[in-house]
Amino acid sequence: MKELLKQNISSHISISEDERDLFCDLFEHKLIKKKSFLLAAGEICKFEGFVVKGLFRVYHLDKNGFENVLYFAMENWWITDIDSFTNEKPSQLYIEALEDSEVQLISKKDKEFAYTNLPKIEKLFRIMTQKTHVALQRRMIDNLSKTADQRYLDFIEKYPQLLQRLTNLQIAAYLGISHEFLSKIRKKIVNAS
Repeated sequence: MKELLKQNISSHISISEDERDLFCDLFEHKLIKKKSFLLAAGEICKFEGFVVKGLFRVYHLDKNGFENVLYFAMENWWITDIDSFTNEKPSQLYIEALEDSEVQLISKKDKEFAYTNLPKIEKLFRIMTQKTHVALQRRMIDNLSKTADQRYLDFIEKYPQLLQRLTNLQIAAYLGISHEFLSKIRKKIVNAS
């Protein structure tokens, strides 16, 4: 069950098998049914998670009730509300399973134990945090400088495996546009082909 997690760790850092196994033993396996929440706004996020199977969306509801998707997380991706997890404050985010899913979860206490007793794990999370910052920075720049058409084309090029697993509404919420506008973009692309 933890094989994918072990592969993910080894793809980021060099670590002995014993250290990796010790770290992986700190995770709890959890099954999440489609349309169920791993986290709801107002709760304190008590985990960092690794997606073994399935698909999640991490989103925020604005004051008008519109959904803004921060990111999707599928197999071999990490998932959390880093603000709530780190600062132990109520989350502003929802983490919802879009498919029947399986995750490996680590608590803050167990993560701190790993930092103290397995120094390479701190390097692992530093590397992953840097990659996350780069991705968020690029996304912010794209949202400020690219048209919705360009952002959609970038999305389907970057995440072709997600295209078949998401609804147009979910993709539109990620791109920050209406479902109707996304339909117009898709028609325009089809007609240009």
